[in-house]
Amino acid sequence: MNVGSLLKLIPAQTFQDLAIETKVDAHVKKLSGEVMFKLILFSMLSSDKLSLRVMETYLHSAKFKSFSGYDILDGKYNSIRDRICTINADYFEQLFKKIFSIYNKELKEENALSKTDSTYVCLASKLFPDGMKNGDGIFDKRFLKYSVNLKGSIPSSVKVFTDQSHVSEDLALAELINDTDCLEGNIVAFDRGLQSRTSFDKFTDDNKWFVSRANLNIKCAEAETNSRVEKTADSSVTITSDQNCILFAKGKKSKHKYRVIKGVIDSSGLEICFVTNIMHENAYLVAEWYKQRWEIEIFFKFLKQHLNVKHLVSRDENGIKVMIYMTMILAILVIAYKKINSIKGFKMAKLKFELELENEIIKEIVILCGGDPDKANHLFKSG
Repeated sequence: MNVGSLLKLIPAQTFQDLAIETKVDAHVKKLSGEVMFKLILFSMLSSDKLSLRVMETYLHSAKFKSFSGYDILDGKYNSIRDRICTINADYFEQLFKKIFSIYNKELKEENALSKTDSTYVCLASKLFPDGMKNGDGIFDKRFLKYSVNLKGSIPSSVKVFTDQSHVSEDLALAELINDTDCLEGNIVAFDRGLQSRTSFDKFTDDNKWFVSRANLNIKCAEAETNSRVEKTADSSVTITSDQNCILFAKGKKSKHKYRVIKGVIDSSGLEICFVTNIMHENAYLVAEWYKQRWEIEIFFKFLKQHLNVKHLVSRDENGIKVMIYMTMILAILVIAYKKINSIKGFKMAKLKFELELENEIIKEIVILCGGDPDKANHLFKSG
């Protein structure tokens, strides 16, 4: 599937419908929500180091006017900055959710495993005084934290945190999982930063099934041993124990029983412990689900290396949310393009996406000038 066809999966009416719903364009004459969406997306794709000046330059370019469908566009970098800081971030959140839904279905990943984790953006404290502290002795740095749920290949939800309390994954990840509707009835894997027994009980009450790591000395009561199962040929661990039990910590017991599975990693000989509320699946399958959690680490690496998420054009909280939502939308598009076209690496997928989009824009300009791009079709064919 080429880039043009991929982008056409997003109905054109979506932008207008959400603009009305969120009132994003109320009292705004220039730089509508749709124009800002397309400007940020186009600028992220076209520039390795995004800035307000770069966005201002692209706004006035023929290529962007063709891409956006607007012939007359005006705005300086300071008006772009002010619009990003004040525009209703709900518009971008709803676009992100809509776009996830479209491509999740296109990739046939409605029932795919979810992986949830958090990462940070580090900034100088002078530039971002309202950020959180993370680590002893680092006084001149502040951090922005964002927690992401990756459903199958693409992000389905994201939350941005700047307050100090959300350094704790027991708060940040639990809040994300609790607020993510697509997890109901599905399975989510997360690391042992989230250990709250109260959160485990809420996930279970809400029909959200999870697999996580736990400490080897996890405290259990009323343990019942499950039958051992035969090791699968492709498993990288050997299960040594499998029990259903009540969890407790600091004298407080969990409301539900949980399954504690212990094993040894074959390659290193290290012991590992999993905890889950999935009581009846094969223990080796549970271990395999947790192993897939590593995919979100690869996703974060993609964001930082190829989408330059650490370079924020706004340090206002509203502007940060807008840019994070836009980064997630761009990630969905590039990953969907990569997977549909069986491209191996993220770098090449993004590059080919950019070049195909540029070719589509050139063809559109040729047509507007009365020409026929089919006469030079050989120039647009990839090798």
